[in-house]
Amino acid sequence: MYIRNVKVTSSNGTVNEYVRVVEAYRDNGKVKQRVVAELGRKDLLTALLPKLQRFLLGTPTPEGEDADAIDILDASTWGPTLAVQALFEQLDLWRILDEVLPHPKQGPAFSERVFVLLANRLTRPTSEHGLARWLETDFVCDRQGRRFVPHWHQRGRVCVHHRQLDAWYRTLDVLFRAKESIEVALYHRLRDLFSIKPDLVLFDITSTYFEGPGPKDFARYGYSRDGKSQNVQVVIGLVMVAGWPIAHHVWEGNRLDSTTVEEVISDLQARFAFTRVVFVGDRGMVSEDNLEAITKGGHGYLVGVKRRRNAELDGWLQKIDESKWLDCPMGITVREKKKNRPRTRVQEIATGDEQRRVFVIDSDERRAYEQAKRTEAMARTRVRLEGVQSRVAEGKLKDAAKIGAAAARVLQHHKGYRYYAWELRDGAFVFFEDPVHFAREKRLEGRYVIASSEKDIDALGAVGLYKGLTEVEYGFRRMKDVLSLRPVYHQVEQRVRAHVFVATLGLLLQTLLQAQLDKAGVDLSAEHALQALETVRHVSFHVAGKTRSGVSASNPRARQVLKALGITDVRPPVAPEGDPTVM
Repeated sequence: MYIRNVKVTSSNGTVNEYVRVVEAYRDNGKVKQRVVAELGRKDLLTALLPKLQRFLLGTPTPEGEDADAIDILDASTWGPTLAVQALFEQLDLWRILDEVLPHPKQGPAFSERVFVLLANRLTRPTSEHGLARWLETDFVCDRQGRRFVPHWHQRGRVCVHHRQLDAWYRTLDVLFRAKESIEVALYHRLRDLFSIKPDLVLFDITSTYFEGPGPKDFARYGYSRDGKSQNVQVVIGLVMVAGWPIAHHVWEGNRLDSTTVEEVISDLQARFAFTRVVFVGDRGMVSEDNLEAITKGGHGYLVGVKRRRNAELDGWLQKIDESKWLDCPMGITVREKKKNRPRTRVQEIATGDEQRRVFVIDSDERRAYEQAKRTEAMARTRVRLEGVQSRVAEGKLKDAAKIGAAAARVLQHHKGYRYYAWELRDGAFVFFEDPVHFAREKRLEGRYVIASSEKDIDALGAVGLYKGLTEVEYGFRRMKDVLSLRPVYHQVEQRVRAHVFVATLGLLLQTLLQAQLDKAGVDLSAEHALQALETVRHVSFHVAGKTRSGVSASNPRARQVLKALGITDVRPPVAPEGDPTVM
């Protein structure tokens, strides 16, 4: 008999060695070998070798030691952190951070701490205080293999040692100060990796709210996209190119959308050296001053038009020719419907202005939604108007001025002034559908308008480009919900800006992960891929008087993710002897 080893490549690309016992035999005069026993993986057998020798030789087990005991010391989640390390390497983010961030006098490099903040933001987002709890359950190490561990120290309600908290806060401070350089360096890396061209810039605005007062003169009340009008907030602008977030801005909570556009375009020219871009923005970005500034700078635009605040819009709607609609391509959700598939149609409207083209989009889904909302609003308004009508008829409301004030209050509710008008006829209160306003509302239902300065964009292309804004909206949802951008607890402006920057960098890494999954044909979202990797654990155990460590086997979905990221070696680096941890 002989001992043989065989190398087997797993589905995620990892190569493992297995040990076999084989014997020789003759078959028709030819010498062949057959497997007598499969002994298992070579690395595991090595760990069990001392016990195996004692078992085979009959050597007594040393006093106080269980011959079969394997004492598990720790089994921490490792897979998600391993994935984030791979994403860092693909973006060359280690080098970028090492070059732009200062070097601390002691302790790990700031780039290592930024990695911890981003790994946490992608896997189990929490505050700087909550990081300590996360570091107890997840194996997170620096590039030398030293594990980050929590430093507990009770001071009142604070359980984490102030030195560790200060280290995280200093990391936020230095990261924010390098924000502009990091964004530019990452854009250049993305351009090299994916050959992206900055000819189309998507820009949108959102807000995020504070728990607590927030920084003075920075956290302010404004229009809340989170439905938290009672909370102070900041306004966030996100710039995307070819589906990649390349820059972001943070403004005071009461900043108006339309006042941000010129600043964003100037920044793209100054920092990113963009010569000419087509600016794609939603209705809130549009003002005549903005469009004039964009075109004067040699740029183009494709923007939504405010439906009720544009005096020309109703005239454009009245020019619609029902024979000139073009059907837009259907989305996945619509294609899955077997019957009554809703249409989206578009047609260009002649404006007489050579510098501006106008496209009207007609959506069945949008019309159904808006008609339902309008019907509901009209019903509620009608009930209130009938109440005014009864009070007048009963003589409880006689003065014309008071009747007019009561009617005005009713029409303000549910925007009833869009649908109804009223008058007094021989002392009776009469209300009816407004022949002008109601007709205009019906023309608006299901329709929206986009305007563009670009002469080489056709109607269907214009719709496709404008719908690209959903990428930014989706990015905001991921930042807020998956990456826990909201609420904000920081009370220092610089830390608030750094908090948003960490979430934006997290969005970039998540976008890269999704791109790699899609390229590999893995049908998982980035969020679910990281959840699947939680089955990959770093295990420390005590056996035969020695402490050893290894990485547990993963499930099939986790192996798909590892393969998509090109990860073949799942083991962390081996920490320097005598220096296994870092704070």
